[in-house]
Amino acid sequence: MPMKKIALALLGFCWLIVGCDDGDLQIETLDFDDTSVQSCSPLTTSTRVFFKINQDEALILQLASGLLRNEVSTDTIQSPISTSGSQLFYRVFSETVNSSYFCSLFPPVEPSVLEQISAQGGQVLITTTAVDSLEFLHNIKLQGLVLENSLGEQIIDQTVSDFGTVTTSAN
Repeated sequence: MPMKKIALALLGFCWLIVGCDDGDLQIETLDFDDTSVQSCSPLTTSTRVFFKINQDEALILQLASGLLRNEVSTDTIQSPISTSGSQLFYRVFSETVNSSYFCSLFPPVEPSVLEQISAQGGQVLITTTAVDSLEFLHNIKLQGLVLENSLGEQIIDQTVSDFGTVTTSAN
């Protein structure tokens, strides 16, 4: 009888290990706070793609056209994150990535993209201030992000987080 209990306990333990699956969505938070926002030069109001790199991860923001302007904003400029508005992607690479990956005419073969997760919702918030009559600071924030992987699993982040600040110059 004790052997049956041990076998049953082992079977139950194995079932517990195999049966517990928290899904394939492995990111719990996106931590790009200590990384600076980058773009491929030259940075102008026409620049639409910005990225942040954290070793083998990247957060890529593609702004809708016309959001950056060389003028002080009286209100926060908002753009929905959607297929027709601004877009945000989180990528995991096979190894450390650098800005040349994003700025090359032809992206290099390595590192390869292991996973790409697209934002399905949220807002891009932009506030523009003047440094002087020729330079403008654009503070970019993200709010209410909904990230969804290829299996339909979601991460919802309702906080407002700083994406970064970029500077443009008037011509």
